[in-house]
Order: sequence, then C-alpha cells, then structure tokens
Amino acid sequence: MRTRWPWISLLLSAVLVLNPVGLDVLHSAFFAGEQLARSIGQAVVLIVLASMAGATLLEWLVRVLISRRRARGAST
Repeated sequence: MRTRWPWISLLLSAVLVLNPVGLDVLHSAFFAGEQLARSIGQAVVLIVLASMAGATLLEWLVRVLISRRRARGAST
C-alpha cells in the first residue's frame, strides 16, 4: 500500500455512476416528467450516494490504520 487515498472505492463509485444504468437513474431522479418518478429516483440516488461515501470512508480508515501499524513496525 503506497497511498492512503481510497482509490478503489472511488473508482468503483465512478463506474457505478458513469455506466448507462447509473446515468439513466440520475436522469430519472432529476429530469423525469412525473413527480413520483423523481421522488423515487432521488431516494435511490441519495441511498447509493450515502453507501458510496460510507465505503470510501471505510476504505480510507482501513488504509490509515494499516499505514500507522506499518509505521510503528508491527507486523500484520
């Protein structure tokens, strides 16, 4: 591990958002013609966003803990 940057979860988040299904969900969440479709889409987008943020935070925390343990000289 060379960096503390959570690149794995950020890359996975980008892949989830930038594929055709993710773009369609984003489009329906904000540009749908019906209020019900927008409401459901926005709820889905917020849940996915919170999940991606949690995964990124968790990966960053694990990387920080590993780097501190290696800096102390303890074996994993």
